[in-house]
Amino acid sequence: MAYIAVFVGSVRRDRKGIAVARWIEKKLQERNHKVYFIDPMELDLPLLDRMYKEMENPSEKLVQLRDKIKNAEGYIPVTPEYNRSTSSALKNTLDYFLEEYYFKPSAIVSYSPGMFAGINAAQQLRLIFAELGSPSIPSSFAIPRVHKVFDEKGNLVDESYDKRISKFLDEFEWYVNALTFQRSKGTPY
Repeated sequence: MAYIAVFVGSVRRDRKGIAVARWIEKKLQERNHKVYFIDPMELDLPLLDRMYKEMENPSEKLVQLRDKIKNAEGYIPVTPEYNRSTSSALKNTLDYFLEEYYFKPSAIVSYSPGMFAGINAAQQLRLIFAELGSPSIPSSFAIPRVHKVFDEKGNLVDESYDKRISKFLDEFEWYVNALTFQRSKGTPY
């Protein structure tokens, strides 16, 4: 069992990513992981002015968010693709923190209504998570035509994704276990 933070990437009114993120949450819980579900829509964070570590009196909501990120042993961002990159809402949420992410893996899930499944956003997130000190696992999980994979109620309709997600989470868990073991022996800084 590990503590995993799942980040929702979209705050749009008709967002499809919430179904993807809830499905990822369910799949992690089926593997006995504790999931911190981080939805920028619920956080209502202002545009970043100061990082958490620079704040004198952070809000209780921000303190709770920091605790989730700090206590997580791995991260799964679920990102849409906007203009060949990730969403500003996801980037804003991530940027409040830095050291909290160090030496813990990330595994990127992307989606879009088109055929390319948000792969440009996934590549941008690789750079972002590398800078946060949370290297991404080699695989990413892309969902093209997301509106045909999940129905209007958020239920998975294409069962081939259950097999794909299993392999993806196997790889992610391997990295979570490896980096958790290494952190227990100390970190370079």
